[in-house]
Amino acid sequence: MQDKTLTCKDCAKPFVFTARDQQFYAQKGFEHEPQRCRECRNARKSQRADAPAGGARELFDVVCAECGVPTQVPFRPRDARPVYCRDCFQAHGSQLTRA
Repeated sequence: MQDKTLTCKDCAKPFVFTARDQQFYAQKGFEHEPQRCRECRNARKSQRADAPAGGARELFDVVCAECGVPTQVPFRPRDARPVYCRDCFQAHGSQLTRA
């Protein structure tokens, strides 16, 4: 194996994929070469570490416009548009997605 120069998909800078790193990837069974340089990989790792535990996203408390049950949704409601609980949303099916 020989060192390879790759281009980072985030910062577009070239980086070296060393023969040693290639051996490590092969030992671990990784099928793809890295797409990011070490700096961009570390930046992504730190962003994930700063995210809420378990990758949970922020939930917003709302009252279902159909049945009046308090529920939570993963988006900030806006524009006075109706928001539905999971059951009412599923009951409406594709009718809601076309509106």
